[in-house]
Amino acid sequence: METTRARPLTPPRLPLRPAERLCHATGALLVLSGCAHLLVLAVDGGPWDGPVSWRKPVTFGLSFGLTLIAVTWVTSYLRVGARPRAALLVVFAADCVVEVGGITLQAWRRVPSHLDMETGFDTAVSMTLAAGGAVLVVVLTLFAVASFRNRPAGPRGMPLALRSGFAILLVALASGAAMIARGVVLTRTGHQRAAYHSTASLKPLHGVSLHAVLVLPALAWLLSRTDWSERTRDRVLSGAVGCYAAAVLAAGVEAVLTW
Repeated sequence: METTRARPLTPPRLPLRPAERLCHATGALLVLSGCAHLLVLAVDGGPWDGPVSWRKPVTFGLSFGLTLIAVTWVTSYLRVGARPRAALLVVFAADCVVEVGGITLQAWRRVPSHLDMETGFDTAVSMTLAAGGAVLVVVLTLFAVASFRNRPAGPRGMPLALRSGFAILLVALASGAAMIARGVVLTRTGHQRAAYHSTASLKPLHGVSLHAVLVLPALAWLLSRTDWSERTRDRVLSGAVGCYAAAVLAAGVEAVLTW
């Protein structure tokens, strides 16, 4: 007699909390902002690369929006208190708005957003963005620590996906901090133009490692919805983690060689 394999059971999702709804809405607005500035780029033209470009509000809007939505989702599987998680998410959402807002403001002013110390106002914006980056590091590191301290909940494979995603995200945070630190040193020593171009070697590493926390948990969730055997799902997820880690390693080697 032919038998069918039962679909894996997943616990029902609880209604979104107010902080989660706020973060999802904020993330969506940031994504829309990035898409809107892609239209501005198409109409107004200008270079895609360089310190003054419409690329920056496009890529930062999309990246921060997707990251905010992803972090809000994946942290629902972490075993942390509801109130501390909500507080960290609200701080993270506010910081994302500040970062994208400052970058967008400077793009419309046609001046660089990062490492620009030409005027008092530009210095204030640049330092605010740097401080916001420090806040991002603290919040996301706390979530990463929580993912390793207690085994995350969720469908099979989610703990591996979350821990791998957060570990790779720490690489993105470290590379971002290195870009800012190197640029600030060059700016303070009178090498303003060199500072604008000093971050190029680390950008691929930063970009590749930034979204593992979305890609890998999303894959784990999708695999949990299939009828594949647990062994097959584990192999697919482990292979994806290995491939993502290899891509990050390759970007890291390239960054070292071109530093």
